Amino acid sequence: MIYELTTENRRRIADLLEGLDDEQWAAPTLCEGWTVRDLAAHFVQPMLVSFGQFFLVSIRYRGDTARTVDHFTRRLARRPRAELIALLREHAGDHVDPPRVGPMGPFAETCVHLRDIARPLGLTADVPAEHWRLLLDYLVSAGAAPGLVPPGRLDGLRLSDPATGWSSGDGDLVEGPLEALAMAATGRRAALNDLRGPGVAKLQTIHQAGPR
Repeated sequence: MIYELTTENRRRIADLLEGLDDEQWAAPTLCEGWTVRDLAAHFVQPMLVSFGQFFLVSIRYRGDTARTVDHFTRRLARRPRAELIALLREHAGDHVDPPRVGPMGPFAETCVHLRDIARPLGLTADVPAEHWRLLLDYLVSAGAAPGLVPPGRLDGLRLSDPATGWSSGDGDLVEGPLEALAMAATGRRAALNDLRGPGVAKLQTIHQAGPR
């Protein structure tokens, strides 16, 4: 099922990208240092860059995954906009199963990165609420998503969305929409304004999310 949801989201992202003008295409996203063009390239990187290619380049960066990802993203971002969108549509159904995170990793990226683009542009484009519920269940699982939620970030917090009835954790309450909860959990400070409760103060100490 998760592969099908990821495919659905990739097509949704392609639709969003196709509707943006030149200024929006060059606009910054919530991923520090990356524009919309960069994120468009990042979406197709896992399907176009083999594990062997990634590993060889990572040696140059002393095993730093973030810098290696940035390297390939910026190279792919040189391609024309129409080509990047076409590649995303062409490979929307590809099954990507990265080490450690498995298929949940690409699924998480489609949810979060779509909003990394849409939020700064003031756009409402989003994934369905059920996608956020599924992602949050994954994010709050102990040790399940260290690349997305560093260990300890959600300790002592109870996340809750009264509108849907979803909640998880024990401690100081952080309350708001599923999307904002997931975005804040993964380090997006822009989502904090949509949350309320005594636990929000702790989340205010998180850093702006870098590219993943």
